[in-house]
Amino acid sequence: MRRIFLSLALLAVCAYLTIALTAFNRPPSTVCTGIELRLRDSASRDFISLAEVKSLLRKARLYPEGEPLASVRTDAMEEALGRHPLIDDVQCYKTLSGQLGIEVSQRIPILQVLPVGGTSYYIDSKGRSMPAGPQVAAHVPVATGYIKPSLVAGPLYEFALFLRDNPFWQAQVEQIHLSAQGGVELVPRVGQHLIYLGPLTDWEQKLDRVKRFYSQAIGRVGWNKYERISVEFSNQIICTKKNRN
Repeated sequence: MRRIFLSLALLAVCAYLTIALTAFNRPPSTVCTGIELRLRDSASRDFISLAEVKSLLRKARLYPEGEPLASVRTDAMEEALGRHPLIDDVQCYKTLSGQLGIEVSQRIPILQVLPVGGTSYYIDSKGRSMPAGPQVAAHVPVATGYIKPSLVAGPLYEFALFLRDNPFWQAQVEQIHLSAQGGVELVPRVGQHLIYLGPLTDWEQKLDRVKRFYSQAIGRVGWNKYERISVEFSNQIICTKKNRN
């Protein structure tokens, strides 16, 4: 009985090895059989679709399906897809099964900009502008008012990074308004007051004072007692009560 069992086991192992060797030695496909798209950050955003990728490649006359893999130019595809305003990085490669693999990193918006007399757009995590529209639905703070390009490229971008990396203020700040004189007001999501920063400088220290004020005073007087909280000047918090008339 034992010999029969060992013989059957040996036959099973031989059959497995035969199938495995046949599969591994199968010659790779020579024709592109399709496209496999992978969005590296699809859990948090989904701006790019497979249909759009195919459309872009067709327009660039680089669509690979049905073409010999030897003639598929992955470098040209990466260059063409990389020009898309919502793509940050793209890598194209050929697989043994004959498919073209495309891995895409999408751009990450951190701030929407809506300047006076201008067109709305986003700023991404690397400080570059990206178009706003129905394809991009990002829940990020909105900057409004008199916004100069130099401000967007500098302090406003740095401030948006600060908000993104600070869970408390990321959840609290809904709007950043810049006046013609350069003063900055924040519209919070909770409460009916405005936070006045003055110039967009030293915001970490200014907002730390506001946060301490929240923890020490707001619980006693309520979120809607003040209409304005100013931290423009060092070591001061100036609160303006609401007019009850």
